[in-house]
Amino acid sequence: MSVLVYIESENNKFKKSSYEALSYGKALAEKMGVKVSGLVINCSDAESLKAYGPDKILKIDSQDLNEFSSKKYAHAIADVIKSENADVVVLSSTPDSKYLGAHLSGITDSPFVSNVVELPESINPFTVKRTCFTNKAFSLTEIISDTKIISIASNSFGVIENSNDSLAEEEIDIKSIDSDQRILNIEKESGSVTIADAEIVVSAGRGLKGPENWGMIEALAETLGAATACSKPVSDMGWRPHSEHVGQTGKPVSSNLYIAIGISGAIQHLAGINSSKVKVVINNDPEAPFFKAADYGVVGDAFEVVPSLIEKLKAR
Repeated sequence: MSVLVYIESENNKFKKSSYEALSYGKALAEKMGVKVSGLVINCSDAESLKAYGPDKILKIDSQDLNEFSSKKYAHAIADVIKSENADVVVLSSTPDSKYLGAHLSGITDSPFVSNVVELPESINPFTVKRTCFTNKAFSLTEIISDTKIISIASNSFGVIENSNDSLAEEEIDIKSIDSDQRILNIEKESGSVTIADAEIVVSAGRGLKGPENWGMIEALAETLGAATACSKPVSDMGWRPHSEHVGQTGKPVSSNLYIAIGISGAIQHLAGINSSKVKVVINNDPEAPFFKAADYGVVGDAFEVVPSLIEKLKAR
């Protein structure tokens, strides 16, 4: 019996969401009284994982897995689940891991429960709390299978250091993986902070009046160490790349702080950012729907409020 955490990486670096998944896996293993192993695929930075308490790091190095393919990765991880006799498999909530969870579920004939926000309320029966209805509610889900696959909602559990200096590493050999999937092209978003890993997101809409005014949004984001984002109309008009479009039809956001500037607050946008913990709205229309969902609201001209906010933040 054990807990297995898939530790997602990109460009030989682990993602923040993977540290969160490992932190959750460690706490879960302690609650269950079992060991926790971290599974790393084609990443040499295992030393940095010591701080988060895994008992063992399993490493797969394979040219077959140089590019992410949910089907190939799922077959490789399924073999590890079997060899490690893993009761619970923990994934992060990145887009790649959500595809991976679905494929793993089919291959192992085990349920996949996404958007988990807390440690299980009960181990036997295994019962987890998760968000549902586009983050408008919570549900308690009981998993009765021998193998359980769960993904942890971003910024729900946090990254918790729990150092283990006696970390063991083990190389895993896998057989060649054939797949009918082929990677034709990969487009990556630019920017120092990605929306998926960001604790703070600064987002703007049509109230900015044009792409030439985005400098102050980028300046505010840089000051806060935040990611930049936008509403759907902005990306549709080509003011910003589609990779920055957040909302129900774009990327979901679960940041600790979400700042919406010049965004009216259409229901599709609100559904996509609803799980963010603190929402701040800056809009010159006091009747904007976003104010009803906001924790803090500023009624004012963004072209006056944002520069003043940047100045005050830099002064602090």
